[in-house]
Amino acid sequence: MAEMMKGNEAIAEAAVRAGVKFYAGYPITPSSEIMEYLSWRLPEVGGSFVQAESELAGINMVIGAAASGVRALTASSGPGISLKQEGVSTLSDEGLSAVVITQVRYGNGLGTLLSAQCDYNRETRGGGHGDYRCLVFAPASVQEFVDLMRPAYELAEKYRVVSVMMGEATLGQMMEPVTLPNFVEAERTPWALNGHYTYKKIGIFERDSMKEAVELVDKYNTIRENEQRWEDEGLEDADYVFVSYGVPGRSTLGAVRELRAQGEKVGIIRPITVWPFPEKAFYKINPNVKGIITVEANATGQLVDDAALYTKKALKERNVPAYALTYVFGTPTIRNIKKDYFEVKSGSKKEVY
Repeated sequence: MAEMMKGNEAIAEAAVRAGVKFYAGYPITPSSEIMEYLSWRLPEVGGSFVQAESELAGINMVIGAAASGVRALTASSGPGISLKQEGVSTLSDEGLSAVVITQVRYGNGLGTLLSAQCDYNRETRGGGHGDYRCLVFAPASVQEFVDLMRPAYELAEKYRVVSVMMGEATLGQMMEPVTLPNFVEAERTPWALNGHYTYKKIGIFERDSMKEAVELVDKYNTIRENEQRWEDEGLEDADYVFVSYGVPGRSTLGAVRELRAQGEKVGIIRPITVWPFPEKAFYKINPNVKGIITVEANATGQLVDDAALYTKKALKERNVPAYALTYVFGTPTIRNIKKDYFEVKSGSKKEVY
């Protein structure tokens, strides 16, 4: 039965039910309720909670927990996630699975407390130094966030990668009806340290980095092939196709449905994974499409780069214009999306590509 829950609290409970046994982090708005909830909830189920002295300490504790074979979690936002990137790179290097939640807020440097999608490039390109990728989920509702928690861990363990749950401040702070999943009891990962020196210690000078690189490419190609997730509607006859994820994706879907009711031939691709990007969806687009339009809660337009790239890959013989409707922060309204669509259609808005 569904119950009204605040986003961050529902997400935290979903993590517990997905088998999380360790959380370490440092408070930051708009994600703090996740750790506040887990501070009392995890001990109830035999788990451990640590409020670390910093974001760096928190992610390094997650490395230790992941190496010990338990499902580990951390959460933050903006500059806090930036501080965790060396740890995420280390988890990726060691082939350790974990989940990192980011409730994105707008701004450079310290940033603001406003909900946004300005960290798309960081999350989809790995985030830290090195040659790696994380699975990146971009839920559009509290329920979808809750439903993705278990798959985030299962896929992280399957491929030995980090799963990033890229939410938005809005998702953490809003209340929605939620149906919580059943509890699962996760087994320790088979590669976990066990105190018996089962696994040989290998130093940096003993590694075959060329061989590891080939294996990584194979792994990431497998993920690209098998783990793309998206929702689409109206692609087959669309003159214009919107691409939008997260909460703005919900507004965009509403705008698409209203525009179609007005006789406009429009469609939508809503990525649920933004890495791997759902490129397969773009092969479903009407080959005579007139334009691709991203709807994004940032200032510079970031999603548009991938949307244009995969449109070109799918429709090789054509140069389909790609437009970015950028709303800086917050959730764009259906009214504004429709207004800006007609500006694109009339030619008064310039394409990005």
